[in-house]
Amino acid sequence: MQLTPEEQAMLAGKEGKAKRKAMGLLVALGTIYGADRLIPITSAHLSGVSYKTIGEGGISFLEEMAEDGRVSVPTTLNPMGMDVERWREMGVDAHFAERQLHILSLYERMGVETNCTCTPYLLGNRPNVGDHVAWAESSALAFANSVLGARTNREGGPGALAAAIVGRTPNYGLHLDSNRRATHVVEVEQGIGKEEWSLVGHAVGRRLGSCIPYFRGLDNDVNGLKALAAAMAASGSVAMFMVEGVTPEQPVTLEGLPVVRISRQDIEATVQRLRAGDRPDLIAIGCPHLSESEMKELAAYLDGKCKKGGTEVWFCTSRGVWLRCPKERAVLERFGKVLCDTCVVVAPIEGLHRVTASDSAKAYAYLPGLCSQRALYGSQRELLEMIL
Repeated sequence: MQLTPEEQAMLAGKEGKAKRKAMGLLVALGTIYGADRLIPITSAHLSGVSYKTIGEGGISFLEEMAEDGRVSVPTTLNPMGMDVERWREMGVDAHFAERQLHILSLYERMGVETNCTCTPYLLGNRPNVGDHVAWAESSALAFANSVLGARTNREGGPGALAAAIVGRTPNYGLHLDSNRRATHVVEVEQGIGKEEWSLVGHAVGRRLGSCIPYFRGLDNDVNGLKALAAAMAASGSVAMFMVEGVTPEQPVTLEGLPVVRISRQDIEATVQRLRAGDRPDLIAIGCPHLSESEMKELAAYLDGKCKKGGTEVWFCTSRGVWLRCPKERAVLERFGKVLCDTCVVVAPIEGLHRVTASDSAKAYAYLPGLCSQRALYGSQRELLEMIL
């Protein structure tokens, strides 16, 4: 890799320990992946926030970086393991809460915005077409590449933090034109609605694995696209996709690409595969985080109804959206907890719950391994009907 004099100085430790460690990590990554140089980034988004996922080892790393490290570009955080105001109601123990708050304070010390969400593009961290960024949340980075036209690799938490501190990332992978080309054409049958795009994503990711699919039959619906991105990232490690007429980058030609068709029958088969036999003791809606429009839709559907049964319900969103929706929160709180800055996948629900239901194929992919849950998929309407 070719480093500028400024980058060489950072690597030599002349600008502090954190920049030296960050540069060492980025140079190592660049060398492994054959990058020719580092390139400037306009923003970063960090994973590795929940105490559940990073533990004491992750805290030690953050403590070292926070000694003199400060981010040099706008930087946002992924969901943490609890709502800072309602952790007791979630069943989180005091030790977990203390360590989680410590993690948050370390990021805050480094200048990271602590509105914790997997949808930073809904709250101001929205890169422009062609911007190079370093994003570490799988669904967010797929949305950035695919819908916004920014450029990022599937970063790990430490690598994204390193990039945020030095304001640069290695020039390889999806930062290069040659690696941003469609590999398959996916034709989605007419009549499959946006509320089913999570299932479309799961089916495509599971069938094709790591790929860049080009979709026909979808439109520019933000909520549907974020669900699609999340599901494909979880089931197939898809970091970029294209949607006809939506993605800023459109293929010059599709000639010779294999064609995959997603039919109503495929969706129904996917639903059956994602259903477990048990009734859930926790229903989680908001993976990825609920948008403002989704909060309004849910509240409109539930307003005037009454909850029956004791099944616990979590509606997960960012604090930014939470603040914008006071009337909708009041409605939803009659049916469950509206939780901020956390997610069922990274919360310590194991031991507290046994069967978790979600309308998210992404959540379904992670709940068994990360949370020791029997996972159940259902549409939002189906899940809510369980408590009405």
